[in-house]
Amino acid sequence: MSSWKPLVEELVNDRSPRLLGYGVMLTGSVPDAEDLLHDAIVKAFGRPRRFGHVNAAEQYVRRTMQTLAIDRHRSRGACQRALARDVTPAVSVRDSDAALDIEAALAVLSPQERVCVTMRFYDDMTTAAIAAHLGLADGTVKRYLSNAFAKLATVIPVDSTWAETPETIAVTSKGAQA
Repeated sequence: MSSWKPLVEELVNDRSPRLLGYGVMLTGSVPDAEDLLHDAIVKAFGRPRRFGHVNAAEQYVRRTMQTLAIDRHRSRGACQRALARDVTPAVSVRDSDAALDIEAALAVLSPQERVCVTMRFYDDMTTAAIAAHLGLADGTVKRYLSNAFAKLATVIPVDSTWAETPETIAVTSKGAQA
């Protein structure tokens, strides 16, 4: 049973700042991110699992954080709908003088959109990789990213030319023909 203890210690000591930052991007607040990270570590190591390296454990914890963030939002939303039937629409505030605040921008997104945007731009994954990772159809991920992009455009200045594949430039050495 003690074989997992050094791995957990290394994960918590060395990787928790990065995982906590990832959690803030998923939840929008430090306290919620701390709870999310704690719950993900408990889920990852609550059962006997064999992680060959701390990198594998970190990836498992990240994946668990993504799932928990979506599940928590769904649960919270169900409770809120049950308690308050009168829902007022969110007000979109656009302050061009304010500094770029990613946390506030991500707060306007649904959990699915937030996870997809985080994986796309923070984890630098393609839509196909995100779809495979989350077990969704490629078109679903593209829809989440498109919806998120439209929502983010109302909050922060975004480049409308972002693309799935980066531009490529042909490079030749001196004297070679292209």
